Amino acid sequence: MQDWGFWAASVGLFLAVAAILLVALRRDRGLAEATAVDIKVYKDQLAEVERDIARGTLAPDEAQRLRSEVGRRILDADRASDTPQAVSATPALLPAALVLAILAGGIGTYVYLGAPGYPDLPLKARIAAADARMQSRPAQAEAVAAAPKPQAPTGLAPDFLDLMEKLRTAVTDRPNDQRGLELLARNEAALGNYAAAESAQRRLIAVRGDAATANDHASLAEIMIAAAGGYVSPEAEVELVAALSRDPQEPVARYYSGLMFAQSGRYDRAFTLWQPLLQEGPADAPWIARIRAEIEDVAYLAGVNYTLPEASGPNAGDVAAAAEMAPEERQAMIEGMVAQLSDRLATDGGSVEDWNRLIRSLVVLERRDEAQKIYDEAKVRFVSRDAELSFLRLAAVETGLVP
Repeated sequence: MQDWGFWAASVGLFLAVAAILLVALRRDRGLAEATAVDIKVYKDQLAEVERDIARGTLAPDEAQRLRSEVGRRILDADRASDTPQAVSATPALLPAALVLAILAGGIGTYVYLGAPGYPDLPLKARIAAADARMQSRPAQAEAVAAAPKPQAPTGLAPDFLDLMEKLRTAVTDRPNDQRGLELLARNEAALGNYAAAESAQRRLIAVRGDAATANDHASLAEIMIAAAGGYVSPEAEVELVAALSRDPQEPVARYYSGLMFAQSGRYDRAFTLWQPLLQEGPADAPWIARIRAEIEDVAYLAGVNYTLPEASGPNAGDVAAAAEMAPEERQAMIEGMVAQLSDRLATDGGSVEDWNRLIRSLVVLERRDEAQKIYDEAKVRFVSRDAELSFLRLAAVETGLVP
């Protein structure tokens, strides 16, 4: 029995406490009985005084003094006793039964709330166990084989499928074409062809060599994680490490690194990665919703007292006003907001978050063709900024656009 020491200490502690309680109860009982005997003696003394007065052998002054003295002793004895009649009437076995009831209640509570048979798990041991699980977790090929097979998107335009075939042929003919490899990897991933996407992304990194960016490695890790059904394998971890070694602030790599630690039980490290990423935003980044859904549980398991901040969005007045509108008025209001955002981006430009918001809004309004045009324009705007392109690509994949 692995935890015999715990049970030995528990039994010893119980016996010691039980002995103290029984001795105390027996002592109180003995004191009460002794007090009752003293009171009986004092009453006999009072009776003897009265007999001496009747026989004429005791003077009245002396008799009064004796009555006062004996009466004082009776009062003192009575004050020293705690309800002697009730104590003396208590059965002798009641204290033992009370102690046994306490023992049974303690054991029952431990069996219900505790984990009998499990050894102690201090923080150091738990961290060591989590690290061991992380080192022995399944490889990428095993995870891909066990993951659900991705379903190909439906309703794809014939022109797009024809372009994909041409792109595959072009990359086969020109295997070092970086732009072609990049487009092939993105589109194969969007179609759920993760093996082809991974092959193209690996080729792109090999062609770029030392010039390969953090986003290149993060994109490869993301493809591998998607192929494994959301699981971060040791092989995907290699790419995440490569991304963060080039840019410690790469958001996609930070998010998936936190996910890897959460999957392995290192919730402390997951929280350390996710909490600042959540603060930095942007609020509509794809990883923000995922972090918000899990970070409170991760913080709790890490032993951190953390309260999820309120998500940014319309205030209560905006929501109430929209709720009171007729459906046509509400639709017109949304259309107007989208139009204003589109005009502002067309004339003044804006952040990648604004472009992402416009793309998603157009998809919600079922203006998918327009959303695709805006996405293509946004890619041109951020052509040399890998982090922003990755952000936009995630939005396109999640909304069903062609990345």
